[in-house]
Amino acid sequence: MGSESRLPTPIPGGLLRQSLYSIRVSLEAVIPPVTPASRDAYITLLGRSTWALVNAYHAVLHEKELRPERVIIVTEEPYAQEASVAARAIGAISEGYGFAPAIETEILPEADFVRVGQTIRALAGDLIEQGLDVAIDITSGRKVTVAGALIAVSVAGLDIRHIYYLAMKNTDDVAKPYMMIPHQIQQIRDIMEDAGEIR
Repeated sequence: MGSESRLPTPIPGGLLRQSLYSIRVSLEAVIPPVTPASRDAYITLLGRSTWALVNAYHAVLHEKELRPERVIIVTEEPYAQEASVAARAIGAISEGYGFAPAIETEILPEADFVRVGQTIRALAGDLIEQGLDVAIDITSGRKVTVAGALIAVSVAGLDIRHIYYLAMKNTDDVAKPYMMIPHQIQQIRDIMEDAGEIR
């Protein structure tokens, strides 16, 4: 009973509402041995799909073995309620992997390209100054948010270690937990790694 108070509160959205409650249970049988949190920070952009954000985070933990000590969810005002749900899901998934990051949210005005860029640049810069390696997940972000974030960190010359994107071969029946989606239709990509092949 006590553990239920830490799980996401109901929101509209059928399967999302039901599945986030059981996410710890589904993790118990599939997670590898735990690793303590590292000196990593994870900035994730939330747009219309909470599932995309949550599943990308799960994929990064499971496949890339990242264990961030700080997670910052950046979203726009229309998605503020979903940000709180995403934060609780991230907490539940992290707990299943044996660590507990500090989770924060940043709520920005809708479609404000300049404000997004300024915010991401400031967040990433502060984290790097604190000695953390910064990863940015763009999977769920809206185009204006992603563009603002990536242009800002590039212009500032910030040392972003990873830019993650959970690629899907199709989007049929993917509004469910990461472990329930066939592996062959999804792949977590690190754009920073891929960029090295362009040179």
